[in-house]
Amino acid sequence: MTGPLIATNALSKGIHREWALPNPTLGELWKSIVMDEVQKTQLLSQAVVNFTVRPRVNRSILPLHGVILLVGAPGTGKTSLARGLAHRVAESFSSCRMRLLEVEPHSLASSSLGKTQRAVSDLFAQSISEAASAGPLIVLLDEVETLAVDRSKLSLDANPIDVHRATDAVLVQLDLLAEKYPNLLFIATSNFPEAIDSAFVSRCDLVMEIPLPNREACRQILEACLHGLANTFPDIRKLTNAPRFGDCVQACEGLDGRAIRKVVANALAATRETATDPNRVTIDHLLKAITDAKANRPRQGKRA
Repeated sequence: MTGPLIATNALSKGIHREWALPNPTLGELWKSIVMDEVQKTQLLSQAVVNFTVRPRVNRSILPLHGVILLVGAPGTGKTSLARGLAHRVAESFSSCRMRLLEVEPHSLASSSLGKTQRAVSDLFAQSISEAASAGPLIVLLDEVETLAVDRSKLSLDANPIDVHRATDAVLVQLDLLAEKYPNLLFIATSNFPEAIDSAFVSRCDLVMEIPLPNREACRQILEACLHGLANTFPDIRKLTNAPRFGDCVQACEGLDGRAIRKVVANALAATRETATDPNRVTIDHLLKAITDAKANRPRQGKRA
């Protein structure tokens, strides 16, 4: 397995991982996300346009900022999709070297007045700018609502003015970087798009919702997981041919892709016997694990 390009402790504050692209490990993530192929094609095409059209067309004609935003419920694979997208984009430009930086937004927060804003400014104006000046760059902004908080929903009495200024800093730096580095692409993700500042959303070239898997996607995810396990525990393969496998697929509707894979692990732990020998797992074990997972899901409350 190909690992990160630079050790975590050698990276600038706010950046917790750097990859050389293309990277087969990230390519596997792209393949693992089961979603509408039209959406996948649109996503990849939009990212490619950033590096083919954007450097050659004046921004007064196409006001591209080089930002793609992926939104959706937790567990739908947004982060994996973003990492896989970076690999696929780099594959499209095999003649040049690309890099992927992953930003850890929570490491930028500070209780000291002014420090969050300075940390955000330093991240964009120094770390990301310097990396972009060295060649084509993709930056993953996970949980972007942490960096670009919706200012209209914040109270200056209840929230430090530093939070507002940090969002201001993000917007200013996005504009400056868009002007200076057309070879820079941001891929942002969010579980709570309603918490993102509207000015950030307006700067996105594409906003794409990653939905929960439909029934066919549930089938593909469940089959892929069971077939993968069958490479180690061969008897598991027969579950996908069982008459009631369709019931399992139907029962999975409403779960995200991560949860579907986890219910398979829960089925392996159904009894001491199945935990000791997963070849003994049955459709009944799998159905019960799916039913329990749906019954025990915490209710999703609205984010303030």
